[in-house]
Amino acid sequence: MDTIASLFSFITTPVSWVIVQFHSVYGKIFGPDTGWAWGLSIVSLVILIRICLIPLFVKQIKSTRAMQTLQPEMKKIQERYKNDKQRQSEEMMKLYKETGTNPLSSCLPILAQSPFFFALYHVLNGIATGKTIGVIDDQLLASARKAHIFGAPLAAKFTDSADKVAQLGATLTDVRVVTAIMIVLMSGSQFYTQRQLMTKNVDTTVKTPFMQQQKMLMYVFPVMFAFFGINFPVGVLVYWLTTNVWTMGQQMYVIRNNPTPGSKAQAAYLERLQKHVTHHEKTRSRGEKAIVKAIVSKGRDRNEFERKFINSLTKVGLVAQADGTVVKGQAEAAVEAEDGTTTTTGGAPKRQQPKRQSKSQRQSGTAAGGAKAADEPEPKTSLTKSDEPQDAKPAPKPAGGGNKPGTGTRSKAQSGQRKGPQRPKSPSKK
Repeated sequence: MDTIASLFSFITTPVSWVIVQFHSVYGKIFGPDTGWAWGLSIVSLVILIRICLIPLFVKQIKSTRAMQTLQPEMKKIQERYKNDKQRQSEEMMKLYKETGTNPLSSCLPILAQSPFFFALYHVLNGIATGKTIGVIDDQLLASARKAHIFGAPLAAKFTDSADKVAQLGATLTDVRVVTAIMIVLMSGSQFYTQRQLMTKNVDTTVKTPFMQQQKMLMYVFPVMFAFFGINFPVGVLVYWLTTNVWTMGQQMYVIRNNPTPGSKAQAAYLERLQKHVTHHEKTRSRGEKAIVKAIVSKGRDRNEFERKFINSLTKVGLVAQADGTVVKGQAEAAVEAEDGTTTTTGGAPKRQQPKRQSKSQRQSGTAAGGAKAADEPEPKTSLTKSDEPQDAKPAPKPAGGGNKPGTGTRSKAQSGQRKGPQRPKSPSKK
């Protein structure tokens, strides 16, 4: 570790100068020889570095998502040229060039902050050995050697001997307890950061070897941090724990507000966005408009969560536009016009088709529409049943016996006779 840190000795002067400037500020508040002054100086150094690396972090996110999108194509190339590794590499490079992606872009933030990490290690190692380095003179060196963080000296390590720790004014138990807790927190934060990336912000519809590699790294990185952590001074552990916490919070913000398409985080985000847009009936921020615009532009290529979002807006009468805005649709205009309360400009209401009536409704409607006034006398005819005299004799039965089954009314209908009293026939003139 000392050999690697010496390679970045050219940057130790800027790093030590930044730490001294922060120490001069915190020293006036907490005291120049306290662990708070030196510890917060290291934390402030981390925050300053990570703010400067935000553009690289954004580039890392875009590169990671581009790589996730290319995984199906990469898998096809691997299967097509599995027996020709050279052609496979050429096709991969061609694919990267056509899409403008770079596999190394996802490692840019780590590579960019590595010089600062090793430079800080070089500075703290000089403090532990009593050597001035960078802009840290003898007075600042003596102040840094007196600084303790929860009883552990700033330059002490987990693997230091009891005599070396005693020279720094501490006990071996305090050093090992503090360093062990910081190593556990450092490894745990790294594991949680990688886990939320794998469980919440990965497209669940695509199963590729890239996901398996990320899952493996989720368990490998914490072990590596724990292994190297026992050789880090307390000040370096403060640096690395701070940068892990920053990464975790930064990633949580990105996953919540700009999730990967097709992931569980996108489903949760679109559900919140749907409730917000439904309540306000419009998209309010530029980020919301950008998300809606991207979903509308996909058309039939929308995933399950995006289709559900569009359908939810349609059910409440809202329509997403190509520019990312949301307006009231024709469905809502028809409903409001039917209620007679308000009218909107969402379009002309649709023509309502008459409902099909049942047989009883048609009969009652016909009776009501065609009935005459109750006081109008109804003309009587000689064929009505009410005109039949009470004492009228029944018609004589036809000759040939009584009624046979099926020969009553049917036989009369066949013979052309009508029911009821018959008019007497006029006598024939002979």
